[in-house]
Amino acid sequence: MHTLKFPAVIAGISMMALPLAVAAQSSDQTEQLDPIVVTATLGPKTVGESLSSVTVIEQADIERQKPAEFRDLLRGQPGVNVVSDGSYGKTTSLFLRGAGSSGTVLLLDGIRLRSGTAGIPPWQFMPPELMERVELVRGAKSSLYGADAVGGVVQAFTLEPKANQQAWAELSGGSHNTRETFAGVAARSGQTSLLASGVYSDTDGTNLRAGGDDKGFRNAGGLAKVSHRFEQGGGAGVTVFQSEGNTEFEGGDTDYMIRAAGLYVEAVASDYWRTRIQFSEARDEQETFGSFPSVYNTLSRSARWDNTLTAGVHELVLGSEVMVDEVDGSDEFAENSRTNAAVFGQGRLNFGASDLMLSLRLDDNEAYGKEETGGIAFGHQFDRSHRVRLSYATSFRAPTFNDLYLQIPSDFGSYFGNPDLNPEKGQMVEAGFSGRYDTWFWDVALYQNDVDELITYVFDPATFDGTMENVETARIRGVELASGFQTDDWDIGAAVTYADTENRDTGARLPRRASKTLRLDVDRLFAQWSVGGSLVAEGNRYNDAANTSLLPGFGTLDLRAAWNFLPGWSASVKIDNVLDRRYATSQGGRSIDAPPFFETFDYLAAGRTYMASVRYDFGR
Repeated sequence: MHTLKFPAVIAGISMMALPLAVAAQSSDQTEQLDPIVVTATLGPKTVGESLSSVTVIEQADIERQKPAEFRDLLRGQPGVNVVSDGSYGKTTSLFLRGAGSSGTVLLLDGIRLRSGTAGIPPWQFMPPELMERVELVRGAKSSLYGADAVGGVVQAFTLEPKANQQAWAELSGGSHNTRETFAGVAARSGQTSLLASGVYSDTDGTNLRAGGDDKGFRNAGGLAKVSHRFEQGGGAGVTVFQSEGNTEFEGGDTDYMIRAAGLYVEAVASDYWRTRIQFSEARDEQETFGSFPSVYNTLSRSARWDNTLTAGVHELVLGSEVMVDEVDGSDEFAENSRTNAAVFGQGRLNFGASDLMLSLRLDDNEAYGKEETGGIAFGHQFDRSHRVRLSYATSFRAPTFNDLYLQIPSDFGSYFGNPDLNPEKGQMVEAGFSGRYDTWFWDVALYQNDVDELITYVFDPATFDGTMENVETARIRGVELASGFQTDDWDIGAAVTYADTENRDTGARLPRRASKTLRLDVDRLFAQWSVGGSLVAEGNRYNDAANTSLLPGFGTLDLRAAWNFLPGWSASVKIDNVLDRRYATSQGGRSIDAPPFFETFDYLAAGRTYMASVRYDFGR
């Protein structure tokens, strides 16, 4: 068993850059260290002003790191645990601040993505090439986004046209016969812009268990968007995103299709009133072949109306939202649709150096009734650089269609959903402290989240019949430290997390959560080229709720380099998992011919991999 230690010196690793921060940097650099975010507060605020714990992954980070999968951007970030059944498009769960895999909301340009049956977002099917920016908001946000924002919200923003950008094409190849093509076109004319981009990747994959066969992955992703800005302010736009393909796993393979389409109109009604309405549709369709064939499809349609009213330095947001979920598949559901209607409000009040934020939301769902959530946050700016924040918020996780309505009769143990389930309910308190300077920043957050009425699978040992019930409670405590340093020559980011996740009924750790994580990103920037690396380390975790199956901790090191060798031309190479660690964050099981006729195995991540690419940008 490997034991990882996280000495305090690592927690402050980027603070070694402090002696270098001797001169004020440009305003652009200051904005990078305290960027504008929109997910935390339903409107544009800097990270410091948002009174929330926020991590922003910018386009420059994505382009330099060139992640093989979307999850690679999130691994080791503050408060984040990523668990997957192997590499290359395999089932992936994200545990944000210890909340369950269904307790984090994923938004794509404001459109919610998730499976209504399993309840988890399609992290493994999100092509990172089509993403320009990611905002990771930690903390209970149900009073802004409704159900499932127990641990927080992750919002991915798709590519936007850039000045003088006309088109681009990129070819990549690497280990396990991995091939990728990425191309797009973009244009701007006056106040109108458009972009169309596509990416195709195919890999033979690697073995998911010791002695197993390689399991491949194929993905085709596309993005199309057009927008227009009104002269008097506001604008309108349309976005269509799709990701489809096939992923192989132990015992079969799955065809999948994820689609999101949205239309928004934003207008400035007066000097004091801005209004925005968005209509969206999201699809999650998966058909599995093999030992246990199945079909599960989710269709979600929503309409959301936000109104922002300002009075001097104070701001009030009032809105409403309607969402209709429909599911169908090879198994039977007692109900296959449900409607959720909500009204919400948020007040942002400024009193000089102090800020107060109040939020309240009422959800009325025809499946589980009414849920009220709220939040209050206070922040105080001591001086130009230092701020403290305190907050309290409630949240809830809605039972899925599988939890409520799925019916699988069998002679060897049946499953029937429980239509009387209540949502899981959370209460989170948080204290945060931050310092932001010309070239570097630090942020510390301490939190506790108490979650009641956990939805848990229970079964009758005599008949092996199972269902879901609200039977357990959890207490999740943690501390997160993030720091960064940026100059024209260096870009450094560091994050350390410690979390104590406890099932209060059994005293056991919550499964699949590592209590310690660390991430360090370092890039050295030159005029025409750059070199860098990322270190991610995670402590041990239990695969099961009873804490009988321990998975050891691990660390991975990725290295990268890029070169702009001619005008418009660039090349890059990266080596992931340089130390060739075949680590595991989850386990699976399979039938065998001899007693006990069933065995568990570790889902192994890929070892050392290589990837090289060449790109040409037209119009640059």
